Amino acid sequence: MPAPTQRPGLLIADRWNDYQLLDCGDGLKQERWAKFTLVRPDPQVLWPRSGPTALTAGGAAPGASWENWDGFYQRNERGGGRWEFRRPLPESWTVRYTPLGLTFKIRPTSFKHTGLFPEQAVNWDWLSQKIKTACGEPSRTTGGEQRRTISVLNLFGYTGAATCAAAAAGASVCHVDAAEGMVKWCRENALLSGLADAPIRYLADDCLKFVRREQRRGHRYDAIIMDPPTYGRGGEGELWRLEDHLWPLLTECKKILSEQPLFFLINAYTARLSPTVVANLLAGLLGDRGGTITAGEVGLPIAADGKILPCGIYGRWER
Repeated sequence: MPAPTQRPGLLIADRWNDYQLLDCGDGLKQERWAKFTLVRPDPQVLWPRSGPTALTAGGAAPGASWENWDGFYQRNERGGGRWEFRRPLPESWTVRYTPLGLTFKIRPTSFKHTGLFPEQAVNWDWLSQKIKTACGEPSRTTGGEQRRTISVLNLFGYTGAATCAAAAAGASVCHVDAAEGMVKWCRENALLSGLADAPIRYLADDCLKFVRREQRRGHRYDAIIMDPPTYGRGGEGELWRLEDHLWPLLTECKKILSEQPLFFLINAYTARLSPTVVANLLAGLLGDRGGTITAGEVGLPIAADGKILPCGIYGRWER
């Protein structure tokens, strides 16, 4: 019987203390990252900002409620941009996700990101609980004498927040990203989170090539996480195009799933995928395994007015 698909709608990451989405409007979002406030553009923010004055690319007008920012990312006409800082900020600082006891390095980058997607906390919570529950199950291969060990593969792993969540829950994790700098950042986050000695493999590699090598090695994983970009290039210039390469990657990943797979999680930030598309991909890939498929959006609550900012989509297959 095909895996049933559920549509739970929007999952809201509302358990943060060190992060807060303060306000949104006019194509911008104002965020608190620990004790620093940053303003960044966001293409999803199509509604006007509340308040008597608008926030422009040059900063807030005098008296505007958004004037107390520490960093403002200003777009340029060529599509790039730069940060403007009102006062010297440290090169990096940390935020803590208290529910899971994880600490992450934050650094404003030249491409407007900070090294963390706080809305993904809903997926960290989910996969953490899945892993903790499964680690308490007896292993079939040992006749129930030992508890099960869960192995997780995190592809396009970025700075490794999901890797840290999985490792903290008791899994062994293989973290793969084409950018060496992101892999190093993941290692730093693991150290900050008290996971320096956790069973994490850190690899700067092309994801598809790595998965195919794992097939030849006979390595298997109980869970796979991936956050595929729309476009990208591997360390040796390999071109990634989502519409051309996502399904081939998924089919290769299926070949390295264990006999008792726990979950398969796909995150996406591109407008080219909808939750229904991701659900259909997972159904085509794993419908013969039974289980349940859920798909929807992830979002963040806006403190100023109670709206929700949608931040991406997810699809989950779980046993």
